[in-house]
Amino acid sequence: MCLYQVSYGDGSFTFGEFSTETMTFRRTRVKNIALGCGHDNEGLFVGASGLLGLGRGKLSFPSQAGRRFGWKFSYCLVDRSASSKPSSIIFGESAVSRTAVFTPLLSNPKIGTFYYVGLNGISVGGIWVKGISASVFKLDNAGNGGVIVDSGTSVTRLTRAAYTALRDAFVAGSSHLKRAPDFSLFDTCFDLSGKTVVKVPTLVFHFAGADVSLPASNYLIPVDSRGSFCFAFAGTMSSLSIIGNIQQQGFRVVYDLAGSRMGFAPRGCD
Repeated sequence: MCLYQVSYGDGSFTFGEFSTETMTFRRTRVKNIALGCGHDNEGLFVGASGLLGLGRGKLSFPSQAGRRFGWKFSYCLVDRSASSKPSSIIFGESAVSRTAVFTPLLSNPKIGTFYYVGLNGISVGGIWVKGISASVFKLDNAGNGGVIVDSGTSVTRLTRAAYTALRDAFVAGSSHLKRAPDFSLFDTCFDLSGKTVVKVPTLVFHFAGADVSLPASNYLIPVDSRGSFCFAFAGTMSSLSIIGNIQQQGFRVVYDLAGSRMGFAPRGCD
């Protein structure tokens, strides 16, 4: 028997037998895919039946089976709190949405598993936030810093200086809203109880070559049943920033590894 153990940044881990299996996607059979059969899975898996590794490491599914699918895949994550539709993942040429805008994928020679992109700035209410520029998110020669897109991280985490500048710009544009107490890791929350329509500032990620405008539901999220909503970003003391899955909701996120680019198509779950 061959054993494996994998640990994750949130403290979750899985331990079990390492094996190979034939996987079938409709009529496409892919032989000898290495996978783990977990016998001890603990942490924040919340009843999941498994994990599909989509990173750039040698044991991820796109790395093992990429040749069969042209090194292309995409997914669309539905709003976890408001959608009855399932999320979806596509492998192959049809994964590349015609409405997507693309940004180049960057490589970190020190860490090969993450998908790095260039983020030049963020605008709030149509105005670029002062203090947030490409230099804040620069990936240096030692492999530090940079911005990754990660489906397995919920809340987008920005380096502390960038987060503070973004939060302050959003608060300034939301002065008409009633504030609510902090909630968990969120320090910017609002009491929207009794309101049917709420106006909030627009928010746009300015990636290298691609501007991605987020729906309000991707950055102002409900945290209870009483009308409390929080700004779904957080700061981190790390130099690494992470674009999480709340901000990716509703977009078809395209991983064109053959073209070394990543795309974002709005309303990609339709």
